[in-house]
Amino acid sequence: MTEASRSLAHHYHQRTKYFPDALPRGTLNWAEQPDVYKHYPLGSRFDLQGYLRPVEQASDHWWQRLSQFLFHSYGLTAKFTSTTGETVYLRSAPSAGALYPAEIYLISRGTSHLPAGLYNYQVKTHSLVRFWDDHPWQRLQEACFWHPALEHTHLALVTSVIFQRSAWRYQARAYRRVCLDTGHLLGNIDLAASLCDYRPHLIGGFVDDAVNDLLYLNAEEEGAIAVLALADLLQVEQNLPRGCTALPSALSIETVPADDEQLLEALHQVSKITPQPDKSLEQAQLDHPRQLAGSQYAFPFGNNASTKVTAISWGEGLEYLTKAMLHRRSTRRYRGAAMSLDPLRQLLDFTYHPENYSDQGFDAQPDYFDLSLIQTFIVVLGVNSLDTGCYYYDPAATTLRQVRFKHFRRELHHLCLGQNLGRDASVAIIHTANLKRAIERYCDRAYRYLHMDAGHLGQRLNLAATRLGLGVSGIAGFFDDQVNDVLGIPEDEAVLYITTIGVP
Repeated sequence: MTEASRSLAHHYHQRTKYFPDALPRGTLNWAEQPDVYKHYPLGSRFDLQGYLRPVEQASDHWWQRLSQFLFHSYGLTAKFTSTTGETVYLRSAPSAGALYPAEIYLISRGTSHLPAGLYNYQVKTHSLVRFWDDHPWQRLQEACFWHPALEHTHLALVTSVIFQRSAWRYQARAYRRVCLDTGHLLGNIDLAASLCDYRPHLIGGFVDDAVNDLLYLNAEEEGAIAVLALADLLQVEQNLPRGCTALPSALSIETVPADDEQLLEALHQVSKITPQPDKSLEQAQLDHPRQLAGSQYAFPFGNNASTKVTAISWGEGLEYLTKAMLHRRSTRRYRGAAMSLDPLRQLLDFTYHPENYSDQGFDAQPDYFDLSLIQTFIVVLGVNSLDTGCYYYDPAATTLRQVRFKHFRRELHHLCLGQNLGRDASVAIIHTANLKRAIERYCDRAYRYLHMDAGHLGQRLNLAATRLGLGVSGIAGFFDDQVNDVLGIPEDEAVLYITTIGVP
């Protein structure tokens, strides 16, 4: 037995698969749903609402940028009344079941506008609460192994997840969803930064318990999952070179919990990084982050189709990005009609080739943990000028290669748990990863990285589809092995995420 197959991430993935004859059962008690907002009864409040409107005084521009950045990353953008009569608020970043397990913390080194200390972004009131007024920056640097991006920046974000918000509904499989939802948020943070002259530098290698302690998190309920140094591009000394970290956790073969309810907590615990004398940032290849994946399978490829296309126009000052972030919604129904080929090409171009959008003001190389591990398949159900079937997308070669010749509408409907989204979409974009290879590289922490990267890609697809007037909806609940069968890939290739796109 290999170390990868003995890892807890491997067992977690196998144990949380859905099967047609063994779907989780039970009735949700909506009265027991956890609150989706975090409350701090004490602390200084910084209201950001007024800075969503144009400001005249130069001294207010700093606050306006921060306000707009946080709002477009995770702010409230819509509300509706649920079937139970409750008012539900939607945010700029999507979340499975509108459960929003992620929290944003802001750490200030101390600026002329924001005193040193720890802050929580209060989504409901669009404000910051300063719940600790100490100087925490050195502790953050120590926890992040003195990452160079923290040397010259003055603000940092930490995203955490409150597990029970999702586990209440999705049980053990919730760890997949909280990581995907965090990936959505990371995608929004990256794009919102382009609107506001920031550049987030992603840090995946940090001592979990040290960051949790720094933020006074109850580690049994909430855990830090990503750190981002937030560079201010209007300050020349903060125009930093690219270089993210994705350090491995310790190699630890743990006893697999007998109770599925303990799986989520157990996986998060063993995927933590602990202080180790031999842990260093050199392991992370800071100067050469891993690039896009190449094909790892010798498919008997059929017809190739180029995906080169004219870039999506996002308007002057990225005005259409702002609109897309405000108006993006998860589509609930598709017409079952065919879409054109060029919009599909544009979706892929925006998602995988950000360098083509630098002249519009986007970051040409946004940070991911390790995109070389992510494979992309596209099930084509209805695209003009493209045969139905399953395609492998090679982002480096910008080609779609047909690997299965069949109309998979019935199969996709079934494997998406009978959701009509799978039946009526025009395409389904499926992200997968070789779990064994990922675990060999990052140990159990790989499971976080894979799902956050898949969610990040999914959010770029969400916003591009919204800009193009297409419907889009992510699906994290599916019959895992049946997806592998449709794609024609081995069982040890883990299916991470499905994004359906079609005519709404």
